Amino acid sequence: MPINITMPALSPTMEEGNLAKWLVKEGDKVGPGDVIAEIETDKATMEVEAVDEGTVAKIVVPAGTEGVKVNALIAILAAEGEDVGAAAKGGGDAAPAKAEATEEKKAEPAAEAPKAETPKAEPAKAEAPKQAAASAPAEAKSGERPFSSPLARRIAKDAGVDLSAVTGTGPHGRVIKKDVEAAIAGGGAKAAAPAAAASAAPAAPKPMSDDAVLKLFAEGSYELVPHDGMRKTIAKRLLEAKSTVPHFYLTVDCELDALLALRQQINLAAPMRKTDKGDVPVYKLSVNDMIIKAMALALRDVPEANVSWTESNMVKHKHSDVGVAVSIPGGLITPIIRKAEEKTLSAISNEMKDLAKRARDRKLKPEEYQGGTTAVSNLGMFGVKDFAAIINPPHATILAIGAGEERAVVKKGEIKIATVMSVTLSTDHRAVDGALGAELAQAFKRHIENPMGMLV
Repeated sequence: MPINITMPALSPTMEEGNLAKWLVKEGDKVGPGDVIAEIETDKATMEVEAVDEGTVAKIVVPAGTEGVKVNALIAILAAEGEDVGAAAKGGGDAAPAKAEATEEKKAEPAAEAPKAETPKAEPAKAEAPKQAAASAPAEAKSGERPFSSPLARRIAKDAGVDLSAVTGTGPHGRVIKKDVEAAIAGGGAKAAAPAAAASAAPAAPKPMSDDAVLKLFAEGSYELVPHDGMRKTIAKRLLEAKSTVPHFYLTVDCELDALLALRQQINLAAPMRKTDKGDVPVYKLSVNDMIIKAMALALRDVPEANVSWTESNMVKHKHSDVGVAVSIPGGLITPIIRKAEEKTLSAISNEMKDLAKRARDRKLKPEEYQGGTTAVSNLGMFGVKDFAAIINPPHATILAIGAGEERAVVKKGEIKIATVMSVTLSTDHRAVDGALGAELAQAFKRHIENPMGMLV
């Protein structure tokens, strides 16, 4: 009898895997313990060993196939002395004899439990005792898995058929291919399982209604301000980001004394230009301008962190497009400095001033605030020591900047006074792991504490 080889569950949570490579070919003989294939899971590539002895009659799923469901048929084995050609044609409808024996033992408690219910059947139904006994394993209790073949499960899933409502005619009441096909042809057993699951599933928590919130406050003690479009968009985006992006946070302290001294020198050296209001410097750098540049250079130095996550690909960016959070009436917006790693500090400074002004006037173009590869949020000017910012997809990182303040630091065994700024990097763990995030944070710290390198 043909022996079906199915996609194994290599971990308790595995639902599907990629069949990376076959290590055998059709016609090869295998025995228990022989490695026959390599399966890729979300975390590793693992070897699959044969359980039975026989000849590989047919490879059903070719190497390189992605998203193969657990228990799906991937190959057929001809048992010892069996015709290979016949096995290749005959496999798939029913599970192999050895597998049936194993599943028989697993299914025994489920098969025995419904027997007590047999007398409750309506007399009008002239079902033979044998048929009733055969259908018992299929009538699984709520939450139990029906006793069925992998092929039957796959066909049932594609057709939306509830396997627990299908009468099995295979060995020991097992639901097989022809049982599911008969149910589909008869138009029965449709969508029963999803309905049952929906009724059994706990209701998702819902936010308090407007009326429920207002009842908590005394009448006349408040006024209602309707949300505008921007506030609604911010709420939707942040809820989505916090619900779907697995954040983790890294905080480092950066000494600012060298940066502050360099900034002062650069600003003093700025050329002047005549305007209606008198002579004004061509540029005037802020600490935030230098932070933007440092973050852009850090992403250049650690390109593996300059990425965006999608379900099918890692988007690896060629440039550092740094979004900068700007507070505006009613919310905030994040204009973007494109290719910031290539721009001078004076260019970043002037561009940022222009973008911030037009952001507050709500005159930015969509391409000036959509996209980007990372972001910087600075609350240091408000005296905030440190905080954790929420990532704005499709970014994989955002840097939260705290205030620079004088702190006691130990240098070569002596206590010194230094201006220190705490920065917290929020990271999307799907795209950037802990060590890579730490490398990015250290690269940023290096540029902040050695700012002369940002000039070359």
